[in-house]
Amino acid sequence: MLPGVLVAGSATAVPPRAPGQAVALQLRCLAAQSIVPVPPVIEPKDPEQLLMQTPQGNPLLLSHTLQELLSKDTVQVELIPEKKGLFLKHVEYEVSSKRFKCSVYRRYNDFVVFQEMLLQKFPYRMVPALPPKRMLGADREFIESRRRALKRFINLVARHPPFSEDVLLKLFLSFSGSDVQNKLRELVQGVGDEFMICQLAPRAKDFLPADIQAQFAASRELIRNIYNSFYKLRDRAERIASRAIDNASDLLIFGKELSALGSDTTPLPSWAALNNSTWGTLKQALKGLSVEFALLADKAVQQGKQEECDVVEKLNLFLDLLQSYKDLCERHEKGVLHKHQRALHKYSMMKKQMMSATVQNKEPESVEQLESRIVEQENAIMTMELRNYFSLYCLHQETQLIHIYLPLTSHILGAFVNSQIQGHKEMSKVWNELKPKLSCLFVGPHNMPTPPLSPPEGNFFAN
Repeated sequence: MLPGVLVAGSATAVPPRAPGQAVALQLRCLAAQSIVPVPPVIEPKDPEQLLMQTPQGNPLLLSHTLQELLSKDTVQVELIPEKKGLFLKHVEYEVSSKRFKCSVYRRYNDFVVFQEMLLQKFPYRMVPALPPKRMLGADREFIESRRRALKRFINLVARHPPFSEDVLLKLFLSFSGSDVQNKLRELVQGVGDEFMICQLAPRAKDFLPADIQAQFAASRELIRNIYNSFYKLRDRAERIASRAIDNASDLLIFGKELSALGSDTTPLPSWAALNNSTWGTLKQALKGLSVEFALLADKAVQQGKQEECDVVEKLNLFLDLLQSYKDLCERHEKGVLHKHQRALHKYSMMKKQMMSATVQNKEPESVEQLESRIVEQENAIMTMELRNYFSLYCLHQETQLIHIYLPLTSHILGAFVNSQIQGHKEMSKVWNELKPKLSCLFVGPHNMPTPPLSPPEGNFFAN
């Protein structure tokens, strides 16, 4: 970056030097060219690796489909029996990868270190958040909720294009040793982040559209709106699934009360027998209905759990992805851009000091030290500018990834409709089987069957 040129993402320009400093300027520019830490170029070992490192066409554009992402891997996360430690019970998970064809045991803290290493190596990518850690009083509901969240996390990571090809993921899903956390840290230590190891990083600006800032703002607003709508959809889906389970509980209790009514052993009063009471027959019929109501309750539970698995969990998966995008946008603004602005401010202050020192004819050594610091600061600003462009480059790709996942909406709606159709179909079958068994409840005074009375239109209890 030359003096007097605007910096990406900033309206601040590096001020030009006075004419009397032309020689010093040339020397500093030459020094800066030799000092700027441009990401190292890693020579490919074979033609296949060369093809991977130098994409054909515009490398900014992703060519994946939703089906391709989903087929990258399917990872199962299951609870294994608790192990009691000295003070606390430790929850462990069996993590099974379809892609790597193996199962490993992981604890929550292993996931934490894995996520930390992903953030350290890929600071400009969507790294999903982890569920909260709960030290004491973790009930079964919380443990199950966390297991589902960990499953969503690892599947999003396993299907993310850069993550899926990284050694961190392979080690986490296949390493069976006991020191997985140290192994993960060793893989990242001294390697540098994606900016330092990506060949395209110094040229990221060349692939970005001219209106990248406007596109970023528009995409961020769109995805924020999508997130808010999906959040409401998820809440309603949870309520629908919860109502199905509550309905199951009510049906079960309803059947038990009918059975209790039919099992009542209270003697029949003598005056009731004068009207040829059919209570004894009714009791026998009521007693047998609990089986059908228990079956109805079971069907309702199945529908509720299917909606939780096929609808609510898929909505949660997409919400986790959208939240990781929102987090990435915040990291971009509070990280790269904020540091960039601070570096520019520091540079401006140094320039003022330099001008003041020149005017006051200070010692040559102090002036040279100040000039050296200015060169270093210019170097830092140039590096931050490159990082800023690379961050926008990654944000552009992550935005594409969100849009690739958007057709998941049709999968979710399809699962919801199928769940409703299947659930109502199975419950309707049980209700139809139950109806003939009610015939004995409608018996007249002389044990003659009579049709059930339908309530009149309007209020059943109307006078």
